[in-house]
Amino acid sequence: MRVEPQPTTVRRLVIARFQEFGATPQSLFGMEEKILIGRDGYAARTYRLGRLMAMWLVGVGIVQFYDADGNMLATVNLLEELTPQRAAA
Repeated sequence: MRVEPQPTTVRRLVIARFQEFGATPQSLFGMEEKILIGRDGYAARTYRLGRLMAMWLVGVGIVQFYDADGNMLATVNLLEELTPQRAAA
């Protein structure tokens, strides 16, 4: 069974990577998040902060990070990086 990552989990991952790329904790309050809807429904989320941008491609389970010039900085495969949490009985 495939477990889909939750938006809050992905947002935390994006924030951590933005900090690795030089974003300050204070600047994170200005992060812009948008939901993209395609023909088949919910397709992606984008996150922008200053000169950084990340896009979560929901259908394929990856997040790609870009600089202001469109250069890809990193790709994270959420289905490999995030381990599912087990619910308590």
